[in-house]
Amino acid sequence: MAYNVYWEDVEIGEAIPEWSRKTDLMNWNRFAAVNDEFVYIHMDDEAGREAGYDAAFGMGNLRFAYLHNMLRDWISDRGQIIEVSCQYRLPNMKNDHLVCRGRITKKYVEEGKNLLELELRVDNQQGQNTSPGKAIVSLPSRTN
Repeated sequence: MAYNVYWEDVEIGEAIPEWSRKTDLMNWNRFAAVNDEFVYIHMDDEAGREAGYDAAFGMGNLRFAYLHNMLRDWISDRGQIIEVSCQYRLPNMKNDHLVCRGRITKKYVEEGKNLLELELRVDNQQGQNTSPGKAIVSLPSRTN
């Protein structure tokens, strides 16, 4: 879902719209196919157990992609994603329900761009922040 968000409409401390996904082998398989990432620990429960987990676990970069999807849906094609980063603190296990969240931490103009800094996170169904991160985006102005 794309939103029509403008620089003038947002404030520091404001949360952006959440983005969620229940992860399963089908989602992992699609991501692996596009990224040539067919690694046994992400596809085979026994390999996941051998790596010290209860079963196969998801790719970290898939959560990065989810954060990117959340930002893109929010700012639409009229905004620009300048920077995104995240850390992988907990594994994404099969059938986890992940919710991406963001909050505006800074609003400023630099070199003619209307910029926002955001604190990001990917929470699992237990409310654990599996992937803290941050982003910088540029929004269009209603006056330009």
